[in-house]
Amino acid sequence: MHQESQHELPNLVSFLADKVGLTTHLGAQIYLWENVIFSLIIVVIISLIAYFGTRKASMIPGRLQNAIEVVVGTLDDFICGILGPKGRSFTPFIGTLFIYIIFMNLSGIVPFMKSPSASWSTTLALALCVFVYVQYSAFKELGFLGYFDHMMGRPRGILAVSVFIPIMMFLLHIVSELVRPISLSLRLRSNIWGDEMLLSVLSGFGLPGIPLIIFSTLLAILAAVVQAVVFSLLTTIYLALVLTHEEEAV
Repeated sequence: MHQESQHELPNLVSFLADKVGLTTHLGAQIYLWENVIFSLIIVVIISLIAYFGTRKASMIPGRLQNAIEVVVGTLDDFICGILGPKGRSFTPFIGTLFIYIIFMNLSGIVPFMKSPSASWSTTLALALCVFVYVQYSAFKELGFLGYFDHMMGRPRGILAVSVFIPIMMFLLHIVSELVRPISLSLRLRSNIWGDEMLLSVLSGFGLPGIPLIIFSTLLAILAAVVQAVVFSLLTTIYLALVLTHEEEAV
């Protein structure tokens, strides 16, 4: 574990783990839960921003309340633009995902912090949440029989009289559904992890590497935003596939 940490920029948790001693049980546990600790720190930061931005909500918003309203409004327009009027019911979930992911992605740029999304365990957990939510929404919107009808694909036409084609489509659909969490999580993790490793390597160049560090940091910020958008967009598309099928069936 200690050898892996040498390839990363130092952070508060790694400092604490080294101080306690990685050879001790407590130090090993601190290092083991490093990504969870930073994930919880980000949850606290987002919660505090939401609390202070909404505790004294008024018709004439202050700067923080106005910023929150702009973000929420933009996310709602983005989601409803893809899903239609029904999208508003999905805005809390997808919007929370976007805000949480973008904070995690950007936290690695803050000194002595780390991006939890650079760990596959974190991004896989997020992707599994999306998987479960999409399947739940599919059952809720389509019903039990409608869900399996959706899994057998459309349009079918004359091939619907064949049992083989619907079954084959059903199995292919199952495989594609199971692959989505893996591709979704690896895409996010790989990009953020790559940016963190690059900044870690460039930091070893000393003063001559400062221009490269600045340039790479700007690219990392851009990548952090893009990856949060991509993750949220794909989640919205997965939901759109379910909702579109329902509307077509009607």
